[in-house]
Amino acid sequence: MGIRRRPGGDLRDRLRRRDPGYRLIRRAARLTVVASLVFYGCRYGLGNVTLAIYGLFATVAMGSFAQLPGPAAVRARTLLAAVPVAWALVAVGTVLAVSTAAASAGMLVIGFAVAFAGVGGPRLVGLANALQLFYILACFPPYQPDTLPARLAGVTLGVALVALAEVTLWPDPAPVSFPRRLAAAAGGLADLVDALADVLVARPGAAQEAARRRVRAAQLLDQVRMARLPVTARPISAGRRDRAWRDAAGAAQEVFAVAGSLASRPDVTGSGDADLSGALRRCAASLRHSAEVAVRRPGTPADDGPEPRSPLPPSWRAADPARLRADAAVRTLADQVGTHATAVAIATGPRGRHAARPVEAGADRFWYAGRSAWSLYRQQFRAHLTPRSVYLEGAVRLAVALAAARVIAGVVDLQHGFWVLLATLSLMRASASDTRTTLRPALVGTLAGGAAGGLLLLVSPERQAYAALLPLALVLAFGVGPLLGLGWAQALLTLLLIVVFAQLNPASWQLAGARVVDVAVGAVVGVLAGLLLWPRGSGSELRRNAGAYLAASGRAAERIVEALAGRADARPAVAAARRAEALATSSFVQYHAERDDPRLSHVEWDTVLAAAHRAGYGGQALLADRRPGALAPWPGPAAALVTRAARLSYGYADVGRQVTRGRVDRAPAPAEPEGDVARQVHALLRDGENRPEVLSLVQVDGWLADLDGHLRRVTGSGRPR
Repeated sequence: MGIRRRPGGDLRDRLRRRDPGYRLIRRAARLTVVASLVFYGCRYGLGNVTLAIYGLFATVAMGSFAQLPGPAAVRARTLLAAVPVAWALVAVGTVLAVSTAAASAGMLVIGFAVAFAGVGGPRLVGLANALQLFYILACFPPYQPDTLPARLAGVTLGVALVALAEVTLWPDPAPVSFPRRLAAAAGGLADLVDALADVLVARPGAAQEAARRRVRAAQLLDQVRMARLPVTARPISAGRRDRAWRDAAGAAQEVFAVAGSLASRPDVTGSGDADLSGALRRCAASLRHSAEVAVRRPGTPADDGPEPRSPLPPSWRAADPARLRADAAVRTLADQVGTHATAVAIATGPRGRHAARPVEAGADRFWYAGRSAWSLYRQQFRAHLTPRSVYLEGAVRLAVALAAARVIAGVVDLQHGFWVLLATLSLMRASASDTRTTLRPALVGTLAGGAAGGLLLLVSPERQAYAALLPLALVLAFGVGPLLGLGWAQALLTLLLIVVFAQLNPASWQLAGARVVDVAVGAVVGVLAGLLLWPRGSGSELRRNAGAYLAASGRAAERIVEALAGRADARPAVAAARRAEALATSSFVQYHAERDDPRLSHVEWDTVLAAAHRAGYGGQALLADRRPGALAPWPGPAAALVTRAARLSYGYADVGRQVTRGRVDRAPAPAEPEGDVARQVHALLRDGENRPEVLSLVQVDGWLADLDGHLRRVTGSGRPR
């Protein structure tokens, strides 16, 4: 006989699925306590309506609309640091409330500036909507500049109490940080590389174990992909540390790619090569050390990766081409492990620790290590000042919508007109289709909430009843509503606003009608803005930016090979590839936050970005320890590599053009078979060549072959994401 489950257990299970860790419930509880204390104390204790309004809305803005990363203490410090910005926005809004024209113009400028500030990183993204509310509330009549001190005091009180509650009232469990995710991925890669070392020495069962560890490493690496991470957990700021974390993650992806290509080589499996096996074990040890550094375990010294290989011994003159290709792959893996170790050291080290890094004549992989925070942020903002940036598009779309809503609210003289802007801010999405899907549940929910509030106002118009209902309304609006969906959230938020404003001024059932009208106007403005301004959301930009990233990465790969051959300067092409990467990555991340667009399902976008990433990151790693002209002493093989890189660059550009159209249906021209350069190097070694740099020829040859394989995987895709 089956065991009957208790209804309470089912309810708890559903709650855990909808609200893992009870974060939403915790936040609603904190917000209810703080908002109730602020409103009761200011409205009934001090008898100051202005103080009560701004204290309550500061609490709601920072307690509900702000979505901040990190543990409770970090979130509290971020909230307190934002107080001066909130003061400035309230002050500007108070002054510009003198006329509809001034307030609307201010809304256009401030709406854009606050939204575009999200380019700077996850904290600014998390604060953007909350900060918009401070200007929105202050820019509406009545024009009362003499109330500015009370407004600022209310804002300060609300934000300070929210920050205090973050660390004292049911604080959320600390989220899994990006460094810990990356450390887990590095540990998985170390296990994989160790297994490959066992494969080389033909240990029984090593191939099966390597395959199992490869699957696990892929799963762990998936946890550090930007599109898979919550918005607040992404290291996307312009600062040195976040850039280093991104480079460490990129190097980890490269280690996985090289390890996969190494495992697939029939000339490696069971070769019994103890030297290569030992090199792989040193790489695995370095990855585990970097994992310890990433989580900042006490007493863990820095690590610069595996030790460089010594000059070629005389036995290398007898090495066959297969042995040379295997060694080149291991050297490439060691280069990426060293890049990973250096990036982790920069991310965890004190400021300026790596400022003295010698800058090579080629492209410096860690160019940002010695730059000031101001210059890094300025560069990142400037990189997104282009119509191809989804950040710029989103900021313009939101600013125009909010300014239009402010004009309508002022011209029509809507009661509680700031509710129009609140609806626009809450319901707008990145694409017109996503915004339209919010319209129906939002209007239905608002109508239901307005009907319930109007009935309540008819039955009990006394202010005391609403004072008693405030805590319950807060719990319902910020705890229950988000769990049940958009319609319920709008209904319960409408009810909360009616409960609040019924205590501020004499109210009738018409207050509920004003709320319904305002939400309808705000939602329609948001839909129209979405239809007129980049209605497809990030989809169009993803096609353009991903195609441009492929083309730029192909050009960078070509210039890198030319630089190694002593024929060109790779730095401009590498810089262009970095800019293209920033736009493509932001488009890809935004795309994953929107509804699936069937027109984009003909391209496997992960594969596209992986191909571009391999070209840029792999090439920069080759330049890291080699000066331009490193291949020049061997003009024959170097010329062959330059020719092959030029053909590959053309293939990248051709596939990039297809990606821009949204469908890849033509494969690149057949590539030259790998191995010709290895045979030429083999001949050089037999003739007495003893310089270790000669193996760089084989490394570059293997890298170009790997790029060709990535590009062919793009043309062979066609599955939905």
